[in-house]
Amino acid sequence: MKTLIVYCSSHGTTEKAVSVLCENIEGEVLAVDLKRDKILFDLEDYDGVIIGGSIHAGEIQRKIKQFVKQHHDELLEKEVGLFLCCIRDGDIAVEQFNRAFPQDLRKNSVAMGLFGGEFLVSKMNFFERQVVKKVDSVIKDESHLNLNAIMEFALRYNNIRIPV
Repeated sequence: MKTLIVYCSSHGTTEKAVSVLCENIEGEVLAVDLKRDKILFDLEDYDGVIIGGSIHAGEIQRKIKQFVKQHHDELLEKEVGLFLCCIRDGDIAVEQFNRAFPQDLRKNSVAMGLFGGEFLVSKMNFFERQVVKKVDSVIKDESHLNLNAIMEFALRYNNIRIPV
């Protein structure tokens, strides 16, 4: 089985989550950061696609939205996993997840996950630091990345898949 992981990582949190996924997803895995990597791929070559990103100002990255829109119909034919890294939890996190991914794709997915998040103030620009300080009273790096949620996602994704 071949799995493509497409994601965007602004400060490195989503990249950390993807690294854990790559180690725990069975079969051949290719991870592509849509913001940085210039790797060409064809969705037809993959049995499954995992899509993830992070929340900034309440929204997932634009490149993730564009990818989902561009490949929407093709994704509905794949085993899809969806995840989100966000610092919020509970109903707010669920609301952000639901805004990030279309309902039909969520309904068709084999695994969905909320992986927590981080405030990496040390990697933020001046404007981002000011917003995080004002809105969340955060002035230093904080991590709330949920490794258990990442592992549970990988387990669900692996268990639903039928080996070729």
